[in-house]
Formats: sequence, structure tokens, C-alpha cells
Amino acid sequence: MRGFFLTGYGVVARLLTWMLLIVCALGGAAAWWLHQPLAVGAQALELEIEPGTTPRGVARAVVAAGVGTDARLLYAWFRLSGQDRQIKAGNYEIEPGTTPVSLLRKLARGEESLRALTLVEGWNWRQVRAALAREEGLRHELNALDDAALMQQLGRPGVAPEGRFFPDTYTYAKGSSDVALLRRAMHAMDRRLAAAWAARAPDLPLKTPDEALILASIVEKETGLASDRAQIAGVFANRLRIGMLLQTDPTVIYGLGAQFDGNLRRRHLQTDHPWNTYTRPGLPPTPIAMPGKAALLAAVQPANTPAFYFVARGDGSSQFSATLEEHNRAVNRYIRGKGTAPQTPLAP
Repeated sequence: MRGFFLTGYGVVARLLTWMLLIVCALGGAAAWWLHQPLAVGAQALELEIEPGTTPRGVARAVVAAGVGTDARLLYAWFRLSGQDRQIKAGNYEIEPGTTPVSLLRKLARGEESLRALTLVEGWNWRQVRAALAREEGLRHELNALDDAALMQQLGRPGVAPEGRFFPDTYTYAKGSSDVALLRRAMHAMDRRLAAAWAARAPDLPLKTPDEALILASIVEKETGLASDRAQIAGVFANRLRIGMLLQTDPTVIYGLGAQFDGNLRRRHLQTDHPWNTYTRPGLPPTPIAMPGKAALLAAVQPANTPAFYFVARGDGSSQFSATLEEHNRAVNRYIRGKGTAPQTPLAP
């Protein structure tokens, strides 16, 4: 009888040993699987998780996105990790080399894949709208809004959108709103403009930050060489101080809008409209483009220069003149070569 119990005990012990070995083997296999790259392929896969998706649904979405694994294994891992309820909705990239561990970490942290859109210095509002419309990753709310409705939604009713967004590169998650991106760009311009205005020169002939923004947009469009920027701003500041017409071509071109065919003619300069600084004194009613940081600073810290005129040399730089006579000679040299000098003070 005693031998029977000993024999039975030995059988149980062996069974327990085998069970322990199996559990260890399964645990080792699971640990190995958790740290092995998932079958993603050579290119990153896009994974979209809708709000309200269950952990089981997330596991299925991962497989549906193209990952070669068993959704049941992924779901089991999500549950056993204790992080299954921390998975966040969003758009993600599953890159080659992603393991189950790193995948769950990304989903739990909400590390969405980001795209980028660059708003270029000197772009006008039409160009900004077009660039946003081309971005396939954005949710296009702007298409349903006219300019007035947009600015109302952004909290700036009655303000024109021109020049109100800071030119920079903005990252966004796929599916983000284009209006939300514009809100970020608007706040960025607010901060840059406020900083520039706080650093303005004491004798600046501008009364408000909005005037500084308008002048900065003109400086942005007139500048071909960065080292000329402050002096260009100085020419305009000199003219504003004495009430002299700004006579700057980019404002005329802006006012022509889609009618401009690339050739600025004398009749354009003589046709009055709100942005024609050949016919109207002072600054135009709105900016004409998005100025960058350097143009904002130049507008509020213009160079102390005797110049009232400048003309393009043809290499990106400008020739500055203190008198109309000097300017006419510069125009003859750099624009006309020979002939009668024009009376317009600024270069086309």
C-alpha cells in the first residue's frame, strides 16, 4: 500500500514537472513573440483607430492594416498587459521592426504619425488656401467657409485673413482639421507680431501692430537679398514720416489679384484701388502676404538710411538712392540701360 502511494506521488510529481516545463516553455515563447518584429513588410503601414474602438477591435484593425499576425494573440497581449484600456484613437504608422511591445506602447501613448505642411514666407491668402486644399491628410472644413466665416470661427470677426498666419512648417496628425492648423498659425503670428512690436524703434512712424504687419508684408515681397531687408524698410519708413507715396509695385499687383498676368503696366499703376500705393497715401488696408520673422523685425527696426528710393539690380540686390536724380540714374543703369528715366521712385 505504501508503495502504491509512493508510486502515485511520483506520477503526480512528474505531471507537475511537465506542466511547469510546458508553462515555462509557453512563457518563453510568449516573451520571444512579444519582442519579435511583426510581419509588416518593407513599407510602413497606416493604422486608423476610430474613437470607441474596443481592444479586440484594435487588434483586428492592426491585422486588417496588413500586419501578418493573429488578432487573437494581439488581443490577449493587450489584455494581459493591463494597458488595453489606455489605447488611444488616432492615426498611426506601423513601421518595419515594430514588435507587439513597441506597438502597444505607441498606441497607449497616442504617438500618432505626423505629417507636415509648410506655409511659405511671402505667400498670399489664396496660396495658403490652395496649399491646405492639396493636403490629403487634413480634414477639409475650410472648403465650406468663406473668409468672413473663417475669421469669425477663429475669433477674429471682421478681420481679413491676409497675412494673419505665420509662415512656418506645421506638423499634424492625419484627419486633423485644416481650420485647427490655421488657428495654430494665427496664434504663432500673434506671438511673433507682439514680440516684434515690443521691440520697435522709438521713432517708428507706425501707430499699431497691425500697421507693422502690413509694412512687414510689403518688405517681405520687396526683399530679394536678406541683407537689404532693413534698408528697404528704412526707405518706406522715411516716406511714411513725410507723407510721401510708398509707390511699391507688390501692393498694386496684390490689388489686381487674378487679373495680373505677370506684366505690370503703366495703366495698372494709374488705376486706383485700395492697394494702389501709387495713387493712395500711406499703407494699404491689409497685409499683402505672410511676412516671416525677419520681415517683422525689419518693419519695426528699419535701418537709419538717407534713401527714399531703390531699384532692383537684377541679381536679387537693390540699389538705394537718396534723391530722385540718383534713382533715375540707377534705373537707367539697371533697368533700361539707356533712355529716358522714369519718374516712378521704386523698382518694378
